[in-house]
Amino acid sequence: MDAQQQEVLDIFTRTKALLTGHFVLRSGLHSGHYFQCAQVCQHMDAVTRLAELLVAKLGGLKFGTVLAPGMGGLVIGQEVARQSKVRYIFAEKENDRLVLRRGFKFAPGEPVLIVEDVVTRGGRVLECIDIVRNGGGVLIAVAMLVDRSAGTMRFEIPAISLLELSFPTYPADQIPESLARIPIEKPGS
Repeated sequence: MDAQQQEVLDIFTRTKALLTGHFVLRSGLHSGHYFQCAQVCQHMDAVTRLAELLVAKLGGLKFGTVLAPGMGGLVIGQEVARQSKVRYIFAEKENDRLVLRRGFKFAPGEPVLIVEDVVTRGGRVLECIDIVRNGGGVLIAVAMLVDRSAGTMRFEIPAISLLELSFPTYPADQIPESLARIPIEKPGS
């Protein structure tokens, strides 16, 4: 782990955003680790620093809008947009699917960066990709704080993350006994 990744991990640990126990992830998989980014988002100094690191990793990518999926990507997406001096919009759930509401639209050919907090299977990112494509925007990249797939999740656009980790995840019918003994928590995302 390089110094930057260690700094990011230290921020998550200090703010109690990295939890251990027995968790059911949004994907339905079970894990002994959970990133609760809402905890880190209480600390604006940490959010500012994480966004600084993420913007630096973008390496000069040109985008005019940041799109973040609600709820997880809202705070970090807004801060990335603020530091990049671009427009910020968000997608929110409607009938369990992400959609643009509140009059948000893309100009034809508008370059869009998708920003998310934690990606495990990439479901919300894939929904945002569809929103941008169907709305006439141009997909530039997806930027995330944590890639729980350790880089195995692939999108049709470049993916940039601050931290790549691969904590084991398990389907409900394949939970190891050591994890099954711990009461299940579903902290919400």
